[in-house]
Amino acid sequence: MMRKGITFFTIYSIFLAKNINFAQHDLNDMKKIKITVMRMACYSDLMERYENPIEHACDMTLGKTFIVENCQQPSGMCDSAWDTLLPWVRDLAQGGGNFFDGWMKNPHSAMISCNDGFRPVTFLVETIE
Repeated sequence: MMRKGITFFTIYSIFLAKNINFAQHDLNDMKKIKITVMRMACYSDLMERYENPIEHACDMTLGKTFIVENCQQPSGMCDSAWDTLLPWVRDLAQGGGNFFDGWMKNPHSAMISCNDGFRPVTFLVETIE
């Protein structure tokens, strides 16, 4: 009988995503990453129709920057946004880039939005070293 809901595989996948093993890549070789808040949207019509009232949803401000070292979540970064940004941060920190064969003019960057459907925040993620 198959149960609905969270499975062992789901929990294990989340554990692996949160506990990345950087042993393959020397932390001293990792590049620093700059994350900048580029745009903030707010869909009040969707909020009124679907969202339960929230007193305080987001601490981001336009132009706010974060510096990431060794792929560690910077202080003040929203947990949900960090979960969305981490794969891109990790790849850039390890020297990757050129996502989707030339998507960005700067191949060592990505423009990524958090997954909040009511008030998405768009971030520029870029290598600074």
